[in-house]
Amino acid sequence: MSAPTVPDGERRRGRQSPTVRSLRTQNRAVALTHLITEGSSTRAELAAACGLSPASATNIVGDLIAEGLVAETGLLASQGGRPTSLLEPVADGAYLIGADVGERGVAVELFDLSMKRIDREFRGGRMEESPDAIGNDLSDAVEALRLRNAARWSRVVGVGLGLPGIVETDASGEQTLYAESLGWPPVPVRPLLTHDLPLLAENGAKTQAKAEQWFGAAAGVDHALVALLGRGVGLGVIVNGEVYRGRASSAAEWGHVSLDPDGPVCRCGRRGCVEAFLGAQAILDRWSKLGGTFEGSGWGAIGELLEANEAGDAAAVSVVDETVATLGLALGGLVNLYNPERVIVGGWVGMRLMPKLATRIEDATRAAALRQPGAQFTLLPCTFGGDTVALGAAIMPLELLVSAPLVEEQSRAARSAG
Repeated sequence: MSAPTVPDGERRRGRQSPTVRSLRTQNRAVALTHLITEGSSTRAELAAACGLSPASATNIVGDLIAEGLVAETGLLASQGGRPTSLLEPVADGAYLIGADVGERGVAVELFDLSMKRIDREFRGGRMEESPDAIGNDLSDAVEALRLRNAARWSRVVGVGLGLPGIVETDASGEQTLYAESLGWPPVPVRPLLTHDLPLLAENGAKTQAKAEQWFGAAAGVDHALVALLGRGVGLGVIVNGEVYRGRASSAAEWGHVSLDPDGPVCRCGRRGCVEAFLGAQAILDRWSKLGGTFEGSGWGAIGELLEANEAGDAAAVSVVDETVATLGLALGGLVNLYNPERVIVGGWVGMRLMPKLATRIEDATRAAALRQPGAQFTLLPCTFGGDTVALGAAIMPLELLVSAPLVEEQSRAARSAG
C-alpha cells in the first residue's frame, strides 16, 4: 500500500514546501508515514518503498528510534546472511485525539501511534445543541480522557476535529467553522476547546476521506470519492493523492448541490439539495408521508425502513427505490466530474444502505454516468464504520508529528548514550 502524500495538510498550515525543507526532515516524514500506514517494515523494504538509499534509510531509522517513535521488534531470517530486524511504530511513543463533532454532541477518541483506538468519550444527546454547548461537550470529553490517561498525556500531540460545515483557515492559522445548514453564526474553532493542546479542524466528510486514504478503502489510490451519508450529506474528493479543498477549503460541498430547484427545502434554506433527498431525516420523512411508522430518527429507523422494504411493504419499497435512484444520479454526476478509481460510501446511513443495496447503488451510478468513466470505478463501503470521522480527525495531529523537523541534538545524544 502506498502512503498518502506527506503531509497532506502542510500547505494549508503555511509550512515550507518540500523543495526548501531539509532533506533529512523530508526523509523522516516519508519513512515514518510508511511505517505507520504499513504497521511494520524492514530497513530494506523501507528504503525501496520510500526511494531512499540503504544508508539514508539506516540513518533515518536511527533518528526515529532515538525519538522513541520506532523500535526493532524482532528478527526475520534471511537467506545466507544476518537476520533482518523488523521495525514497527512504538505504540506508546505518541498519542493523537480525534473528535467527530455534530450538532447533537461529540465522540472523542484517543489513538496511540499505531492508530489503535485506546479510549473514547461521548457527550451530548438526542437534541441539537448550540456551538457553546458543543464546545462544552468537547472540553468535558477531552478532560475525561485526560483523567483516565494521565500517564500518557504528556505524549498527546494534539487534537483534530471533524466538524459539520466548512472550515476555513486564515493567513495567521486561525480557523473558523461556517455551518450554514445548522443556522449557526461563524464559529471560531480555537475557543471550542479549553485544553492547551494543538488544535486542528476540518470538515467531517474530508476527515472521513483522510481516514480511508491513509488506512482504508482509498489506500494506494490517487483518485477517489468518499461520500458521507448521515443526518447531513458530505463528500471528500481525493485528487492526485491529496484531499481536494479548493480555494478556501469549501470544495466538495456536494450535500448542497441542487438536484431539483423545485424540490424539498434543505436545512440550508435552498431547495432540492442532495441532502434534502438523501439525508436521514429526508429519507424518513418520505416514508412517514407514505404511512410508514418507526421509532426515532437514527440507525434503528433506517434499519426498519430497509426491513420493511425486504418484506415488500409498498411504501418502504417506494422510498428505497427513490433513494437508490437519487443516490445513483448524484454519484453518477460526480463520476463524470472526477473520473475516480474508487467510489466509497460511508456515514451511518451509508453503512446501513451498502450491505443490502450496494449492487443496486452501483448499477444506478453507472447508469447515470457516461459509459467510459462509468466503467472505470469500483464501489466500496467505508472501512471503519462509525469511527471513520474521528480517526480521520486524529490524522491531523499525526501529520504534525510526521512533518516535525528532526531534533538533531536529541537524536545524536540518544544514539551516543545507547
